[in-house]
Amino acid sequence: MSDIKLKIDIISDLVCPWCVIGVKHLRNAVVKNNWQHQIAVEWYPFELNPDMPAEGENLRDHIVRKYGISEQESDRNRQHLIECGKKVNFDFNFTDQSRIYNTRHCHVLLDYAYSLGLQTQLIIALVTGYFTDGKNISDIEVLLEIGESVGLEAAEMLAHLSDASENDKIDVIENQWIEMGISGVPTMVFNNETAITGAQSVEDYEKILRPFFETEE
Repeated sequence: MSDIKLKIDIISDLVCPWCVIGVKHLRNAVVKNNWQHQIAVEWYPFELNPDMPAEGENLRDHIVRKYGISEQESDRNRQHLIECGKKVNFDFNFTDQSRIYNTRHCHVLLDYAYSLGLQTQLIIALVTGYFTDGKNISDIEVLLEIGESVGLEAAEMLAHLSDASENDKIDVIENQWIEMGISGVPTMVFNNETAITGAQSVEDYEKILRPFFETEE
């Protein structure tokens, strides 16, 4: 008999720093209460910039243009993210040369990795490669290297990346979430019952999760 009491669907994008913070807080809440063996997690795609060219765009320029903020505000936001990251043991290494990239290839590989039970390992490697190491996660060679580091085969990855139906599948999944009202990330869906958008605190995640693990006396 399965011990899984809670399925968590995490809708996210690799270039969203608050997805990293939110998931780290979620994990801390889970581990703190020893719920990890009763939870199944699946990651789903939501591209924030589906039209981003392969070469990407300077991150600060992108943020200033997209959100209509000043460079000074962008710098303050970066510093806040760096501080939040340190609290959850994650390094955001922003520089003047930091870029934002197209994430379609990443999502294709994450969908493939799920079938092998390596999805969470891959997403950790990808966000670390991007935010900490400054890697171009739209570059095929970079993706193959990261994928191999978690146990994926290069030939299989290339086959999925070049398969038009695999790319179409990402569109279908994203559109399904949009039709359900999802418009931002991270969004977490708990047992198809409750959806929460935005990075929450550890305490808030505990409050959200606890009812799923309460048992009748």
